[in-house]
Amino acid sequence: MKINGKTRTCGLMGNPVEHTLSPVIHNHLAERENRNLVYVPFLVEQDRIREAVEGAYALHIHGLNVTVPHKSAVIPYLKEIDKLAENIGAVNTLVKTENGYKGYNTDMPGLLRAMETENYAMRGESVILLGAGGAARAVAMLCMEQGAKEIYLLNRSMEKAMAVAKEVNGIYKENKIIPMALSDHGKLPDKKYLAIQATSVGLYPHVEDVVISEEEFYDKIETAVDLIYNPYETKFMSMVKAHGGRAMNGLKMLLFQGIIAYELWNDVTVSEETAEEILKKMKEELNIHE
Repeated sequence: MKINGKTRTCGLMGNPVEHTLSPVIHNHLAERENRNLVYVPFLVEQDRIREAVEGAYALHIHGLNVTVPHKSAVIPYLKEIDKLAENIGAVNTLVKTENGYKGYNTDMPGLLRAMETENYAMRGESVILLGAGGAARAVAMLCMEQGAKEIYLLNRSMEKAMAVAKEVNGIYKENKIIPMALSDHGKLPDKKYLAIQATSVGLYPHVEDVVISEEEFYDKIETAVDLIYNPYETKFMSMVKAHGGRAMNGLKMLLFQGIIAYELWNDVTVSEETAEEILKKMKEELNIHE
């Protein structure tokens, strides 16, 4: 692309940012659309978040993504926040407005859009959600938003599982989230589930780790999502498949959270064809050969 006085700048603020795939997504989108926009990573230290947000606005940075560890810490410095992002308590996209940035969470809409491309459903489903950290809490919100029948929240720490269940049930004024100790997975009702793996267990280089190792657990899983995308197929996914279930990883979630951010910044709709092209570029960057 040709950079000139009309080039708009977008970027990613986080720490670390060296290994991000976001420039692959956004720069290829801009190139594909012939849009005069460039996307770059910005390393921001924890104690410089306010300066980064205010400085970006002063520099007319068109839009920003926010990654770990700043997704919650950035919120006090925004002029406005989307309702879903407010409920989740985390922001990953900043859109420039007249008086400052508005914060959105595109991670969960990105997960939903990724699932839809694989014909996975949440509405009316019984869900097993593994984990009780920030990602699991956000997924629990999405399950509630999308009308899941019930959500069994399994975590090593029962105290954390109970805290997330109480908070999310309270926000939605329903009691669909049922906290359970991970060790009690054998007590799950005997039926077929959508399982979402929202812990870091199995993340590279610990590719042989799995949050639940008992084979009989996987007989209950019809469809599964592992939010991890490196490795491309986790041990959790391979065990689901070995027991006749379908499983997808988190790479399409990463793709679509980026696409939704791009759509918000530029008031456009990205086609399925373009999304497939960008996914191919991401796989090339990760050296994934299927």
